[in-house]
Amino acid sequence: MRIIIAGAGEVGFHLAKLLAYEKQDIVLIDLDQEKLDYASNHLDCATVKGNSTSYEVLQEAIVNKADLFIAVTSFEETNLASAIIAKKLGALKTIARISNLEFFLKKDILDLATIGVDELISPESLAAREIKRLLTRSTATDTFEFDNGMLTLLGITIDESNQLNNKSLKETAFLNPDHDYINVAILRNGKTIVPHGSTKFRINDHAYFIAQQEGVKKLLKIGGREGFEIKNVMIMGGSKIGFHAARRLSKKYNIKLVEKDRDKSFELADKLPDTLVVNGDCSNVDLLKEEGITDMDAFVAVTGNSETNIISCLLAKNLVVKKTIALVENMDYIHISQNIGVDTMINKKLIAANFISRYVRQGQVISLTGIHGVEAEIMEFEVPEKSKITDKAIKKLNFPKSAIIGGVIRNGEVKSPTGDFQIQSNDRVVVLCLPECIHQVEKFFN
Repeated sequence: MRIIIAGAGEVGFHLAKLLAYEKQDIVLIDLDQEKLDYASNHLDCATVKGNSTSYEVLQEAIVNKADLFIAVTSFEETNLASAIIAKKLGALKTIARISNLEFFLKKDILDLATIGVDELISPESLAAREIKRLLTRSTATDTFEFDNGMLTLLGITIDESNQLNNKSLKETAFLNPDHDYINVAILRNGKTIVPHGSTKFRINDHAYFIAQQEGVKKLLKIGGREGFEIKNVMIMGGSKIGFHAARRLSKKYNIKLVEKDRDKSFELADKLPDTLVVNGDCSNVDLLKEEGITDMDAFVAVTGNSETNIISCLLAKNLVVKKTIALVENMDYIHISQNIGVDTMINKKLIAANFISRYVRQGQVISLTGIHGVEAEIMEFEVPEKSKITDKAIKKLNFPKSAIIGGVIRNGEVKSPTGDFQIQSNDRVVVLCLPECIHQVEKFFN
């Protein structure tokens, strides 16, 4: 595919990085030559300097041959205009990054596809959705459900109390006699490992599993973690993400939002009738205690300052809040999150880039997710007739070693496949794969 990305900032660069692994034909457009030089020195991509709303710049990028045009600059107006012009000049599909919630709320009325914008994405809205997802499984660092929970991606931290600690997959097989879960990835010191039989779990590993419903219960028990119900949530920061998160979460939880700016607090109170908005400084421990932080089940820090968010979550942990989520700008922080005591760190630009990457997937991809800090994608395929994946038992398929099949749903029943398992057409198959083998995996499902 020929993919043109307007905007070489963090979203655009990370997206280009993901796609470069797959040998896609990528062109990056940006006004900043320094950003373009950095991208061309680190990625296999072409670059064009200029404004993505310029006819000449888009012509230089050969936009009429583009399968996908993605506008992810920091400016909403530029993104919309670029997508409209690119579509007019022949781009097959266009995506624009926006921040104005009205575009989502009124998208049926506006119908932007008629003027050339096929899809809209909002990093702030996606981050809020991610926060909601992370709160659904209280003790996990990551969670994602496939087919309404028939299969679940579950992330847990390996500590001294975990029965998996310092044991290999072979040595812990007795804990999983019914094959209710499969270990699909381990994040260790910032490196992603696709595990095999001799792979050992170590303290501070972040281990990720694809599990059936019974398998989820087993894993939490093995990890020495009892689930708890989340009812009361405190959000620190009335940013766009704080607003989006409160709006989504207030339908299910009791939300208290703390915002430092007085005028913004009143504005948020008007817009969020189901949320209790408090004007105050979350770095003030006495204020937090007065506002009942010790009664909170979860604490979400989404101010514009990463360090403030991390420290606030550590403070909340110290005050016995069980679940903490911090928004960070620096992607490197994500790798150290659980090691320093914060349950999960999220990065809105990383979330947005992972979300956009689904538009370049081949095969019958039903759903796709990423894992915070893990260089991998988890895709759910529906198996078409006569696809390569159905030819033989899994162990005879020469399936890529940097990918692993985590679960199969067949006729409403869940299967955790072993090497002798043979996949059939119409099965739904959940696969984790590292970026370098995504193309190979897709070929098995074409």
